[in-house]
Amino acid sequence: MKTVMLLPAVLLLLGIVIAPPITAQQVDAVQLYTQDELLDLIKTNSHLRKVRADDCQLVQDIEARADIMQLPAYQFLYGDMLAYAVCVPRNVERGWDLMLQAAAQGLPEALEQVGRYYHIGRFVQVDIDKALVYLHEAAAMGNLNAQLRYAQLLADGYGSPVDYEQSYRWLHHAISADANTHARIQQLLQQLAKKMPERVVANARRPVK
Repeated sequence: MKTVMLLPAVLLLLGIVIAPPITAQQVDAVQLYTQDELLDLIKTNSHLRKVRADDCQLVQDIEARADIMQLPAYQFLYGDMLAYAVCVPRNVERGWDLMLQAAAQGLPEALEQVGRYYHIGRFVQVDIDKALVYLHEAAAMGNLNAQLRYAQLLADGYGSPVDYEQSYRWLHHAISADANTHARIQQLLQQLAKKMPERVVANARRPVK
């Protein structure tokens, strides 16, 4: 009996630590997403599905990183969660404010989403002028969805003709493995080309330095 009682003390002196048994709750604990992981989820529009799949375990951590740390990716995520009532009660006003904060910090996905919502009138009234501003910023940062929507607005007669060349340039040099996206790019390029002189189109096709 004494040998058994002395065993933990002996192991401690030898620097050997006996770990406590792992509980089921510890095994099922969900790790918070890194910034890169979350950005990848946002880019594939799977961030809300991921939060649901994780059984809403990270809501408090997400809220803290959005409200206290003001990390744009988490502002975007929590804003979407509030707007669509994912794991939290619906609060569109607060969700929209967080989306705007993420956009103000230059997150391309947030800029694209805010521009898209102004375009289609989701959560806010349709405002094409604001849509163009946000979509242009996101497009300039390489967001393909923003480049496509921005070009469509220009092709539909919105915006300024001075932006045709830059919009054409973005799409001409865009890369996508998706056949539908590729077809849409080609269609938009044709529509924009009809609005510009051939020399301007040729200039837009030149390799980007």
